[in-house]
Amino acid sequence: MRIIEPQVFLESELDQDVVMKHIEKAGRVCYKSESLISDESAIKFISNLIKRGHESVIEHYSVTFRVVCDRGVTHEIVRHRIASYSQESTRYCNYAQDKFGKEITFIKPCFWQEGSEEYLVWEKAMANIEEYYFSLINLGATPQEARSVLPNSLKTEIYITMNLREWRHFLKLRTSKASHPQMRQVANMIGEILKEKLPFIFEDIQIDNDNT
Repeated sequence: MRIIEPQVFLESELDQDVVMKHIEKAGRVCYKSESLISDESAIKFISNLIKRGHESVIEHYSVTFRVVCDRGVTHEIVRHRIASYSQESTRYCNYAQDKFGKEITFIKPCFWQEGSEEYLVWEKAMANIEEYYFSLINLGATPQEARSVLPNSLKTEIYITMNLREWRHFLKLRTSKASHPQMRQVANMIGEILKEKLPFIFEDIQIDNDNT
């Protein structure tokens, strides 16, 4: 059994200048103001669009992330409709195989201190689940049958592609205190990357790293 922290990887090449100029060209069509395009015009133009709530223009650019998290989190992620997803399949992945280290990987819960009573109960439950899963495989069960015992804490990987407007919507919902702590943990990591790479599009999104 292996226990890991969630991780987020940016899979798109993000050059802010390229992104902003691409979006500006699309947005200028609305006003037929292409003649005003200059080397410095994109940031001011797009910032004004966002301030006015004219965010449909930033849908013209999409960004992809690879997220390593627990399956419970991905159940929430895929509720965002305007997106494309590719996820590790428990129907076809046999965790008893060598390429998985012949072990099951689980995501560490962010809301329990390692060594606490709650954490130790969770850790024991995951060890038992791994044992039951391998017992089913050894009895001849297929991965899609044996997955019946796998928990939300199972590590999974998912590719997520959203346009910039949907990423803004995603972050506003999933970084709020009302969101699940593990969902907020992942959303905060995505938000920090987007704020660093595209500050003029995501600068108004508040990131709170307190995941409790």
